[in-house]
Amino acid sequence: MSQDAERSAGLTRRGLLGGLALGAGGLAVGATAGYAAASEPREQLAAGALPEMGSTTEPCHGAHQAGIATPLQANATFVALDLERGVDREALIRLMRLLTDDIVRLTAGTPALADPQPELAQVPARLTVTVGFGMGLLRAAGLTDQAPAWLKAGLPAFDIDRLRRTWSGGDMLLQVAAEDPVTVSHAVRVLLTDARPFATVRWVQSGFHRPANTAPHATTGRNLMGQIDGTINPEPGTTDFDQVVWLPPDGTPAWLQGGSAAVIRRIEMDLTTWGGMDQVSKEEAIGRRLADGAPLTGGTESTAPDFEATDEYGLPVIPDTSHIRLAHAQGPGERILRRPYNYDDGPEEAGLIFVAYMADPDTQFVPIQRRLSELDVLNVWTTPIGSALFAVPPGFEPGGYVGETLLG
Repeated sequence: MSQDAERSAGLTRRGLLGGLALGAGGLAVGATAGYAAASEPREQLAAGALPEMGSTTEPCHGAHQAGIATPLQANATFVALDLERGVDREALIRLMRLLTDDIVRLTAGTPALADPQPELAQVPARLTVTVGFGMGLLRAAGLTDQAPAWLKAGLPAFDIDRLRRTWSGGDMLLQVAAEDPVTVSHAVRVLLTDARPFATVRWVQSGFHRPANTAPHATTGRNLMGQIDGTINPEPGTTDFDQVVWLPPDGTPAWLQGGSAAVIRRIEMDLTTWGGMDQVSKEEAIGRRLADGAPLTGGTESTAPDFEATDEYGLPVIPDTSHIRLAHAQGPGERILRRPYNYDDGPEEAGLIFVAYMADPDTQFVPIQRRLSELDVLNVWTTPIGSALFAVPPGFEPGGYVGETLLG
């Protein structure tokens, strides 16, 4: 780049390195969850042949809970619940049986028992409900000795965090996702009606992606910073995915075999300041081109970044403080499945609901987050304001219920 071009670019990487005090902390924004939007070819969409997703269902039974390996839906609501005092193991079994019955009916496009708006259940739109257990639930059940070590300890503190109780913690998680926001809203209300005698709502977070039929074929989604968001993710149905996401058949505790761990981080974005940055500075902060998601060292979105490449000044083409470099796995176990959603609660309340699944947060998530906390330049524009960790039980078969491996 010529000196004139460098001056015209405004605040460049060198300006960032010299003039910005890098806060600690961070998030996996540029590397967040894969959104492969399965849509019709452009010419068919132009002709009005929109794919029919309203009647499409996702199976709720199986070895694993739905909503993890399931292709990402356009809308999701995450609800954290706190159990009422006096709720014990027997009460939890009743609660889980009620919720499971709701899940089976609603995901099939059938109204729940005593559904106040049964007509809204007739559009399942790929509805899934995923349930997670916090440490408080295991305490209530008298089963703290069955908690995995990472759940007992919780996530460590990260310097960049500015966590608020209103977005953090919880005894139990409900992840409700579908292509239709009305379907999500209805399912959440039905589930909370059955949960109300047992628990109170701690927080609710709703997020979105572009629906599949508004994007070109196999397009990776973008977050509100404009970044292509989800380039690197294990592929469902592969041995790689199984090793990254599911607790193995010989894993401990036994009740969680075939289950997973869920990390949810609410990341507030300073979109006003970010929007005023020049393109060069944005791309160097991320380590990828904004136009197509390719690494700054060239190629396409799926091309492996060359972290050894240098420019004419001898500086790394992908800066040492770029998000992509710090989020890149530096050990064999440092990989996670990302399923993030954008949120927008007003001009000053927008960002990312970072959702990730993995077998062991201590070895897979924490090392990545620590690096991001210390050096990621995106910390200048992003602030984690919520954090929660849940154990996600395995799936259930017809006649069973979610969490039966722990409570049954």
